[in-house]
Amino acid sequence: MSDSTKISGMTRLRNYFLTGFIVCAPLAITAYIAWSFIGWVDSWVTPYIPARYSPDTYLPFRVPGFGLIVALVLVTLIGFLAANIVGRAIVGFGERLLDRMPLVRTIYRSLKQIFETVLSNRGDMFKQVGLVEYPRKDVWSLVFVAGEKETEINRKLDKEGDPLVAVFMPCTPNPTTGFLMYVRKSEIVMLDMTIEEGARLIVSAGLVPPPPERKPGTNGKPVKIGNPPAGTLPQPARKSRTASSLPNK
Repeated sequence: MSDSTKISGMTRLRNYFLTGFIVCAPLAITAYIAWSFIGWVDSWVTPYIPARYSPDTYLPFRVPGFGLIVALVLVTLIGFLAANIVGRAIVGFGERLLDRMPLVRTIYRSLKQIFETVLSNRGDMFKQVGLVEYPRKDVWSLVFVAGEKETEINRKLDKEGDPLVAVFMPCTPNPTTGFLMYVRKSEIVMLDMTIEEGARLIVSAGLVPPPPERKPGTNGKPVKIGNPPAGTLPQPARKSRTASSLPNK
């Protein structure tokens, strides 16, 4: 057998291994995370379930996920109760008690605001993905752009025609950590990629870029949202009317 045949066979085997790894690794990691989450919820909920209601009492093996099902039912029931007048009164009484605890009330208010923003349908999430020149000139960092809101920061630092916009610059590979920055609107270069595509780009450290297709009219280039320079706006065409085109009175 020639050396070229051996090399070709080894290359083929390596490609087969890499293909199998690419197929199996995401499935294995996803299954591990899901199984760990189910086990974590079960470890919290199952000890509080009475033995006569637990299937583990009657079966010779442990039933994974039963605690998770009970937790989902309880959370849904609590949400149903909190949606009526009596439930809102109880929740309000509990929040008033927490407001009297100096450290606890700060943690509770922050967590409640975060969960309300993430899980509600008010549209307060990040609006778009953009680029900011950071940490130096000609070096660009990916940011998630929040909606423009009137805050104390804007009232004190805004410039006429160029307000400050809150942006979140996530860290790689964990997009849940990062930096909150207020950047001039004219200094943000908006991108056409979605928030999911931007998060995927962050997590993969740039190895999984979004598809190159862009919105019609952008030619695949980022669009800067700052005000255009003076004199660059197209002027409307003027209609010339001759004496012959004027209507006869």
